[in-house]
Amino acid sequence: MSASNHKDTYQATGVFLVLMGILYLLDKWIGFSSHGLPWVMQKDTMLLYAAVIFLWFKSDKSVGIILAGIWLIQNIGLVIALLGQMSAYLLPLALLLVGVILYFISSR
Repeated sequence: MSASNHKDTYQATGVFLVLMGILYLLDKWIGFSSHGLPWVMQKDTMLLYAAVIFLWFKSDKSVGIILAGIWLIQNIGLVIALLGQMSAYLLPLALLLVGVILYFISSR
């Protein structure tokens, strides 16, 4: 592991922790739930925050992709509901596409 890899991991972790601290303080002061925003402080939403931050700050995108994948699996009902009838076709196509991409990347 190179030194820059550690640096961007620490940077992404630091940004995530600062964001969580700010969100917790704001939640204590104003209460997201009382303003109709209970999803801001849900555990799965925090996982999404981490995924986005790691995708943004780390040069190696694998951690961010894994976190986003875990979020997607936990919220598959939401994704299917948002896609509606299209989900019957998009989900299998997305799985096929991701599988093919991963296969070709691994066979290089």
